[in-house]
Amino acid sequence: MMIPVRCFSCGKVVGQLYEDYKKRTAAGEDPKKVMDSLGLKRYCCRQLFLGHVDLLKEVSKFKI
Repeated sequence: MMIPVRCFSCGKVVGQLYEDYKKRTAAGEDPKKVMDSLGLKRYCCRQLFLGHVDLLKEVSKFKI
């Protein structure tokens, strides 16, 4: 769905960084370098970004 506002493990605020990460990696930058420049040093925060699948557009098609 949507990226969490905080990291589940350490509690660091990471939600605002996802849009920049997505734009830069789509432009062809290396994900490791992008995460380093955004200040994501811990592996728990990095796994949030690497494991996230954006399903908001697919889910929004269906009504409850």
